[in-house]
Amino acid sequence: MNKRIAYTIKIVFSAVFITGVSSLSSWAQYSPLVPYKGKTGKTLDSTVQWWPERSKAPKDAPNVLWIMLDDVGFGASSAFGGLIETPTFDSLANNGLRYTNFHTTGICSPTRAALLTGRNSHSVGMGHHAELAIGTPGYSGDIPLEAGTIAEIFRENGYNTFALGKWHGNRTIDLTAAGPFNRYPTGRGFDHFYGFLGGSTDQWYPDLVEGISPVNLDDNKKHLNELLADKTISYIANQKSADPEKPFFAYIAPGATHSPHQVAKEWSDKYKGKFDGGWDKYREAVFKRQQALGVIPKHVKLPPRQEGIKAWDSLSADEQKVFARFFEVYAGFLSYTDHEIGRVVNYLKQIGQLNNTLIFIIIGDNGGSKEGTYTGTTGSAGSAQGQDIAFLLSQYEKIGTEYTHPNYPLGWSQAANTPFRYWKSDANSEGATHNPLIVFYPEKINKAGIRTQYTHVIDVLPSTVELTKVKVPGVINGYKQLPLHGISFASTITNAGEPTKHHVQYYELHGGRAIYKDGWKAAVYHPRGFFGSSETDPHFSPRPFDKDRWELYNINEDWNETIDLAAKHPQKLEELKALFDSEAVKYNVYPLRDYKAGVPPPKIWQKAVIYQGTTVETRVYIGKGDVSITAHIEIADDKTEGVIFSNGGLSAGGSSLFIKDGKLYYLLTDAVKEIILSADKPLTKGAHTISIKFTGETSVTLAVDNEQVASAQFTKRNKYINSFGSDGISVGKDLGIPVTKVYEKPFSFTGIVRTIVVEQ
Repeated sequence: MNKRIAYTIKIVFSAVFITGVSSLSSWAQYSPLVPYKGKTGKTLDSTVQWWPERSKAPKDAPNVLWIMLDDVGFGASSAFGGLIETPTFDSLANNGLRYTNFHTTGICSPTRAALLTGRNSHSVGMGHHAELAIGTPGYSGDIPLEAGTIAEIFRENGYNTFALGKWHGNRTIDLTAAGPFNRYPTGRGFDHFYGFLGGSTDQWYPDLVEGISPVNLDDNKKHLNELLADKTISYIANQKSADPEKPFFAYIAPGATHSPHQVAKEWSDKYKGKFDGGWDKYREAVFKRQQALGVIPKHVKLPPRQEGIKAWDSLSADEQKVFARFFEVYAGFLSYTDHEIGRVVNYLKQIGQLNNTLIFIIIGDNGGSKEGTYTGTTGSAGSAQGQDIAFLLSQYEKIGTEYTHPNYPLGWSQAANTPFRYWKSDANSEGATHNPLIVFYPEKINKAGIRTQYTHVIDVLPSTVELTKVKVPGVINGYKQLPLHGISFASTITNAGEPTKHHVQYYELHGGRAIYKDGWKAAVYHPRGFFGSSETDPHFSPRPFDKDRWELYNINEDWNETIDLAAKHPQKLEELKALFDSEAVKYNVYPLRDYKAGVPPPKIWQKAVIYQGTTVETRVYIGKGDVSITAHIEIADDKTEGVIFSNGGLSAGGSSLFIKDGKLYYLLTDAVKEIILSADKPLTKGAHTISIKFTGETSVTLAVDNEQVASAQFTKRNKYINSFGSDGISVGKDLGIPVTKVYEKPFSFTGIVRTIVVEQ
């Protein structure tokens, strides 16, 4: 056989084998066919064998561990002066470096896209959340294959690559069993992925994928943090056992501390009573600790409470009780996250790899969340707005458990963001974009310290590349690569006095915008009607962009933006506004848009058929009209039981059609109260048609074989079936978050579900 053909066969076989291991989703490394350099004789004795050289990491290349938390403010963790204990982060910082002038984009998807590619978020199609994509280059929701990820770079340099936890880099339309999968983590350079693809997930019942395949967690009793730590350790153990000299790159992105704030009571109860003094005293205490620790400049002043946030002492006793509990749970959630990350760090130490590992810890992809509004939310019984104190008190013991989907009140968001104003998604403000960064690298850092150079999330990739001495390919998987935008700050690791190299940086999110240059910052807040109104509200009228008022700050002297200098330095303001415009054009920021404006509505199904054999939840977007759901089933015998279909879950509402003890039930829940419809007669052996009809927003009927058997009235339909489009419908068992405790999840159906038909 011709040797060139033989090598081609071997290469193709190898690629197929590797792909199969990774759930048929990994792209092969760039490995073109090269001329054979051996000598072929008629027998093996007269042959000089030769193999193409495989990619290999630079000599003594370190392992790399990137850790990015979610929705954590600058003043939350004890590593940066907060009152929430994070001993793992403290230890790494006390033996490494604290970067106190590090910045993110202000929200989830854009920060992650910028981190993973080393390029500005709009320039890689991620100007906002992937699920809010529109048809323009800056907001397409698809990271171009010409913008290689850190994983693609490191894999081409002989590293193994792992991603664990939150991804949030794909449009919702692509997150189905039909793919496409080339932009999933395993399509973007990661050998292994174990995590969730959306923006958040339940911590007790996470919606996990390994490779591209859903993970069966029917019997799981572990919190998501523990699952991620377990899997990280197993990936490292497997790799180091197989090839101890080969380095790894691991990217760990927990769901913490994005809502839902869920954690075992043993962790939240550690903080019982510790926040009874409220957010005002918390801010004051943290501010003093930050100054003593040196993570904020001495001249900084603590700004007043944000408009709309009440003084803690003015709150009622009931408000103080429930608001304090929200933050006890949040604090326990963050401390527990630190603990599980500590397990990974301790494992590296145990196997002798910690001193050969470069660790970057980004404590938050943005500032503290404002999504809990002024009162906090348990995520049940409707929207975040309108959950009054009496209701929240009734849920007090459930906060943090599987029965709620909590987020803290805004007063705690500003406290967690101490010493800044504003919060997540306000790209005009340091409160959204200024986050802690810890760098731990025993190979280079022999003395702990603080670094104050201005740095941005796009700088982490080039800094990691420089420190590891890997090469950035000009072509990855056949795609010519776009230039990096980040600037390495590797030199600051050994030189605290190194001048700042990152001089200009723009920010933009749903119309709010800012531009930084050499210590000066021009910024504008664009209102989005976030509290109580939206684009669907007939009274909502977004402010024209040309009516926005720009502000000006000297960040060198006024670190947390308390003195607006726009009137004093109008020329400087105009200079920066012009700079923002040029950067916006350069990086695809335009067109500006209001929150969610221009987002194409989801495809409304007139008729959706979910077939027998489905093993994953299927999304079906329904409109506001009448909806019918028809289940075609077969009963095996009088012992047939289980869930025919379900949607939603305990903490946010949903419904379940099931048979138990020979009786048919349709259960609806708004996460507080259950409504149960049932059939008096048991279903006989054989085929049956079960019909559920939602009429308008207030009524539902249940029918068996065209005969109505039950009906009910309710206040608002979407409490029960709005998860059709977000979480999807599961068939033949209760997947994901259980809908009820009437049965034990997954309660698989022992008959046959032929089809579930959803019609408008």
